[in-house]
Amino acid sequence: MSWFQLDPQSIADRARAAVSTVPSLKASLARGIVGFTVVSLAGFVPWAVFGRWFYKHIGEAGLYACCALVFIGLSGPLMHRLVIGPGSLTRFYKLFGLSFAAYSVAWIVGWLALRGHPGSLAGLFAGTAIMGWMLVTAFDARGELIKVTGSLFVLNSLGYFIGGEVEGWLIRWHPLTAKLMWGFCYGIGFGAGLGVAFYLCQSRARALLDEASKTA
Repeated sequence: MSWFQLDPQSIADRARAAVSTVPSLKASLARGIVGFTVVSLAGFVPWAVFGRWFYKHIGEAGLYACCALVFIGLSGPLMHRLVIGPGSLTRFYKLFGLSFAAYSVAWIVGWLALRGHPGSLAGLFAGTAIMGWMLVTAFDARGELIKVTGSLFVLNSLGYFIGGEVEGWLIRWHPLTAKLMWGFCYGIGFGAGLGVAFYLCQSRARALLDEASKTA
């Protein structure tokens, strides 16, 4: 059972009717990286620019919740074409909104519970596991769960921890640039993971479209 009519047959039927372009892995990676990096830079602004105000008035969890809202709000226009076929904007918003919210809650809980690298790793693992499960369930692609979750976790973690190192190197000289560079690296890593994940989740839809093109 899929969510939001994102099962392979529904995707293929819509794409055939609209003669939609089907993104390749390379195109999905590019859209994920470029789109989510822009989203990530904006999503890090509440922390990088207004962090002190947020910590003082609504607390750390409130700050992270605000960042998550920015991520979700800006993701649709920049990344919805990761979903094949017409109606991708609405479907992407529904799916990404739910899955990123779940990811964010899991990350916040892991971070607040353990702090430091253990908290980050726990949050990233729990968050990407939940997001991966939600994506493969939505696309009725449960056979891709390990690959989808693995891609999300590894690439997200690379961007997150490399970004943290870059931020540590730059923080003494230019704190704002340092924090935004963390967002830049995080966006590249997680964006790549999302590009791969959405591509894998729609493998069966691509196969159906390939079969239809050969018999047409």
